[in-house]
Amino acid sequence: MTSSPLIVFDLDGTLVDTAPDLVGALNFVLQREGLPLVPVASARTMIGAGARKLIERGLELEGRSMSVADIDRLTVDFIAYYREHIADASKPFEGLYAALDELEEHGFRFAVCTNKLEGLSKLLLAELDMTKRFAAICGADTFGVAKPDPTILRQTIARAGGDVSSSIMVGDSGPDVGVARRAGIPVIGVTFGYTEIPIAELKPDLVIGHMRELPGAVKNLAASFASQ
Repeated sequence: MTSSPLIVFDLDGTLVDTAPDLVGALNFVLQREGLPLVPVASARTMIGAGARKLIERGLELEGRSMSVADIDRLTVDFIAYYREHIADASKPFEGLYAALDELEEHGFRFAVCTNKLEGLSKLLLAELDMTKRFAAICGADTFGVAKPDPTILRQTIARAGGDVSSSIMVGDSGPDVGVARRAGIPVIGVTFGYTEIPIAELKPDLVIGHMRELPGAVKNLAASFASQ
């Protein structure tokens, strides 16, 4: 590893528990269409592929389908509502700040690579007073590709002034593991995020169940890859 290794984080379900506000926006558009509300607990595994996919999954729960134009309309309304309520109940996962502090003390730098829109990602992190923590914050629209396409991760690393050979991905779901594998960097999976498939089954290099475990996991991976 280099003297300034980079840790690249997914956002929803990894850095921040955004489910309450995302599901709130989903329920706003579903209720307006006369459909039942979706409980937060039921919708957690539906998050992670962007607003449009979340809406499609919400419709599927009720056995409903809509035209492309109608889903476009709902997506626009979802994003507008979500923008206004982006940090009503969202909060960083327990132990995150202490983990970042410890890693920063050991020379690690941070970036965000998410399938959330860049503007919404930056707004959320600004509302949580976390923006200054990250050398780059990149979303699905930043480079025109989404995870697991490795371009988004490689370009995020470049924008943060890092190098693929000295970077580690941290995420909660298949796109995070997939993008790391395709980009050729190690990946740590978290068990507290949003995924239908348990993260351990996706075979990241290491799995953690709490942010307090992150510094140790990062240091283990950094040491093992430095020796190769």
